[in-house]
Amino acid sequence: MRFGCEMSKHKLFLLRHGEGAWIKENRFCSWVDQKLSEAGIVEAQECGRLLKEQGYTFDRVFTSLLSRSIHTAWLVIEAMGEEWVPVTKSWRLNERHYGALIGLNRAEMALNHGEEQVKQWRRSYDITPPPIDELHPYFNEIYNDRRYSTCDVPTEQLPRSESLKEVLDRLLPYWNEVIVPEIKSGHTVLISAHGNSCRALLKHIENISADDIVGVTLPTGIPVLLELDEDLKPVKPRQLLGDQEKIQAAIKKVEDQGKVNASSK
Repeated sequence: MRFGCEMSKHKLFLLRHGEGAWIKENRFCSWVDQKLSEAGIVEAQECGRLLKEQGYTFDRVFTSLLSRSIHTAWLVIEAMGEEWVPVTKSWRLNERHYGALIGLNRAEMALNHGEEQVKQWRRSYDITPPPIDELHPYFNEIYNDRRYSTCDVPTEQLPRSESLKEVLDRLLPYWNEVIVPEIKSGHTVLISAHGNSCRALLKHIENISADDIVGVTLPTGIPVLLELDEDLKPVKPRQLLGDQEKIQAAIKKVEDQGKVNASSK
């Protein structure tokens, strides 16, 4: 996208949560409530220390309803010495709902269905995976969870599977009605969410095409800084903060998750 000569008026930070237990196992996690792995805890703490060292502070933090997103936010603001900053949670920032794919190993799926099919399921904009049904081993664990009784829609209206487009559709009302007013009031906001909810927001904010969003990869625990004008349009390219060599290695690791590897043959 093109960037104008407008001055940066607002800073917004997006953060994909630290590594979760199922990321380490290369499984589709989605709405199953996994905790952070030991490495994920370290990632979140290091993220907080980096942000503090660079002089950033937050006025509001937003997370999903999933523990790995919430725990990441807690660890970040603790490392920054800002535990008092308000944290608001919403299902609308949840990870993409992967439907019937939940719990399956990505590399094994690539072996059985081909890497291109898995890439389409994982990264495409408008392709929806097969929906979860009541026979799925994680159906009850998700839909009988008390946290979803707090949503602004009835449990039976919550997604059973989502494309990235559908993630953006359910996220946009929350962005426009809750988060945007905070940013426009002059508050610096951190959104501690998930790979796909952050990618959906990036698509909207940066006006990324449906084809190009396939190539946008966000590694765990790496803060993304967006500098925005008064209309919340980017005035410069997004910045992934931290050691750039490590960030590129982390991006490659994420991209390789959907590929066939020796252990899955």
